[in-house]
Amino acid sequence: MIRLARGLYQLPDAELDTNHSLAEAAKRFPKGVICLVSALAFHGITDQLPKKVWMAIGRNDWTPKPSDMPIRVLRFSDDLLVESVETHVIEGVSVKVFGVAKTVADCFRHRGKIGLAVALEGLQEALRQRKATPAEVARAADTGGVGTVIRPYLEALTTNG
Repeated sequence: MIRLARGLYQLPDAELDTNHSLAEAAKRFPKGVICLVSALAFHGITDQLPKKVWMAIGRNDWTPKPSDMPIRVLRFSDDLLVESVETHVIEGVSVKVFGVAKTVADCFRHRGKIGLAVALEGLQEALRQRKATPAEVARAADTGGVGTVIRPYLEALTTNG
């Protein structure tokens, strides 16, 4: 057995999924939801390879002690934390990930942390791959308080011509 973190172990010959780090993070943060760049990468709408797993937790949720696992924790309000959450099974672990439209809206909300270019790439790819409609993204942006920020980009990407 290999000890990954306190209470988290792995077999030495275990076959690892490409999203293994997300399963590890979900085990360390049972109430957490994969967000921002990690969620973009999971949904296949970015070329970015996040160095850390971006994890959203509640404002008052417990945070485990830091370990060797590179996790970036963001605090979300309870309303935003439960909206548009999908559950996927990775290596037998239930992993909560925000949906595509919510992820794109959150990227614009946290554009100061991840960069506007990453948020724009996520929006463009989500629309191009038809993983979210402009209406879904606009609704998620309005709920997250960035409707006025994202609207000009949505209009520019969806106009014919």
